Amino acid sequence: MKNIMGLMKQAEQMQQKMAEMQARLEQAQVEGVSGAGLVRLILTGKGALKNVKIDPKLIDPAEAEMLEDLLLAAHADAKSKLDALTESEMKGATGGLSLPPGMKLPF
Repeated sequence: MKNIMGLMKQAEQMQQKMAEMQARLEQAQVEGVSGAGLVRLILTGKGALKNVKIDPKLIDPAEAEMLEDLLLAAHADAKSKLDALTESEMKGATGGLSLPPGMKLPF
C-alpha cells in the first residue's frame, strides 16, 4: 500500500511540474533568423507567429521570391529552437524521463 501511495505522490508531483513547464512555455518566445539577420521572426511557446521584421533593403518587388524563402527559413529556425526549448523543459519536468510513444503534451 505504501508503494501505491508513493507512486500517487510522484504522479501528482510530475503533474504539477508539467503544469509549471506548460506555463513557462506559454510565456516563452523564440526568434528565428535568416538571410544573415535580414529577416527575423518571433514564435510564441505554442508555435504561433507573433512578429516579423524585414530589413527595408529586402522590400523590392523583384526580390519577392527570395523574401518568401527567407521568411520560411526564419520560421523553420524559430520552430527548431522552440522544439529544443520544449524538449529541454520536458526533461526538467519529468526528471529526464521521456513520454511514452504517442503521448503528446496537451497544447
